[in-house]
Amino acid sequence: MKIKGREVYKFAVSKFEELIRDAMTVCELTPQTLSLIIPHQVNQRIIDSAMEKLALPSEKAYVNIDRYGNTSAASIPIALDEAFRAGRIRKGDHVIFVAFGGGLTWGNAVVRM
Repeated sequence: MKIKGREVYKFAVSKFEELIRDAMTVCELTPQTLSLIIPHQVNQRIIDSAMEKLALPSEKAYVNIDRYGNTSAASIPIALDEAFRAGRIRKGDHVIFVAFGGGLTWGNAVVRM
């Protein structure tokens, strides 16, 4: 596999934005009713750029890549556990999960806790 960094970055930012926007639309969420986004911890710049394009405050994304790096498939479960322990998620909150994988696969989910 050969990775073209610039193209992957553009794709990831665009797809991240699209997945969050679509999830919010389908679930009728607003920035005020969305509690938290827990993204795959792939790259801080990708997360920051997507949040900026969505006009959402950076605090709406739970990020721990600065402490662990990219933990691959474990990144969302680790971040979810940390967010619960830190009191960032409570019963009834709406949380969006967004993930990217090898071959530029992606997925998202909205969960009401």
